[in-house]
Amino acid sequence: MYLKISEREGRKIVAACDKELLGEVFEEGGVVLDLDTYASFYKGEEVGAEELGKALRDFDSANLVGKECVAVALKNGLAKEGDIRYIKDIPHVQLYKI
Repeated sequence: MYLKISEREGRKIVAACDKELLGEVFEEGGVVLDLDTYASFYKGEEVGAEELGKALRDFDSANLVGKECVAVALKNGLAKEGDIRYIKDIPHVQLYKI
């Protein structure tokens, strides 16, 4: 998995993507998941589930793409199945802490 943590206006943004999906574009029903054009948003360091789980302990927003990344959010109780959107069978979830 790739993990990138950014800060914008004092807010911590966690972006993670399953490694094999980066550089791909998925489209279904007029919705586009463009992991090619926006590769730099996700491509940070390569991590495992434990490291992503630690990053998800402290964030303002998170954008997770792929089965491995989304599974970490589910396992940590940050998302439930109904929160996940599938585009060409690729799970994607956005999380926000208010």
